[in-house]
Amino acid sequence: QVQLVESGGGSVQAGGSLRLSCAASGYIGSSYCMAWFRQAPGKERQGVAAATSAGASIYADSVKGRFTISRDNAKNILYLQMNSLQPEDTAMYYCAAALGCVFPLGKGAYRYWGQGTQVTVSS
Repeated sequence: QVQLVESGGGSVQAGGSLRLSCAASGYIGSSYCMAWFRQAPGKERQGVAAATSAGASIYADSVKGRFTISRDNAKNILYLQMNSLQPEDTAMYYCAAALGCVFPLGKGAYRYWGQGTQVTVSS
């Protein structure tokens, strides 16, 4: 059984930075696709960034150039470095994992989910 635990959320002012971490317990090998999603109140959960099993990084257009996803397979940790944060980035951020990577930013492709960590950006 895979469990995911996010940390690193918080409140920052616009233009600030945060780094989210997702610690995975259970087996998460390099064949797993891992991703970050976010969900703002009243909105659908949307993919933010994915680190594919092939070693590629995929980003939503809204975060390209500002966010960086990385993974440490030896430690089973996924990171999301978020720079130049804006109020529209305010959301609950979730870590997700799936065996295989057919739709890297599609929430339906992921079986395992963390509980989320809140990110709030004030103007």
